[in-house]
Amino acid sequence: MAKFDKKTFKYDHFMTPKIAWESIIQYIPKDKQIWEAFYGDGSSGRYLTELGLNVIHEDLDFFNENLGDIIITNPPFSKKKEILYRLKELDKPFIIICPISMINTNYFRETFGNKIQIIIPRKRIQYIKLEDGETKCDGKCNFESAYYCYKMGLERDITFL
Repeated sequence: MAKFDKKTFKYDHFMTPKIAWESIIQYIPKDKQIWEAFYGDGSSGRYLTELGLNVIHEDLDFFNENLGDIIITNPPFSKKKEILYRLKELDKPFIIICPISMINTNYFRETFGNKIQIIIPRKRIQYIKLEDGETKCDGKCNFESAYYCYKMGLERDITFL
């Protein structure tokens, strides 16, 4: 769930399309309880459930909760730094979708360094824009995203889809 505001470059109201979760389903354990930690419009949790996962997806405060065995989410991009610090504090396995450029930030390197594995999509994720209660997908996402994985035990540190 992310929003791109051209004036402030903040991302908060873009939802994850089902195909983004379908493309990595083979990397998500089916025997664990998944916490989709950022509610958005509720569709992400529904998609993960439709893919056969046991999902907790409620409109709760990520910074005050600690649910599930694994966190699978598309966090609000404007809070990437704070979210990474919270993920480090929780120290549980996760897969988060964030801009690929995040790997070059000091806060990312200082927080997780070489403990992260990355899944790189074949093409750009076309997020679904949530605006005034309506959803739209214009297919014009202008940045690359990646799946950042922690304690997921992937075969390779970089996986290309």
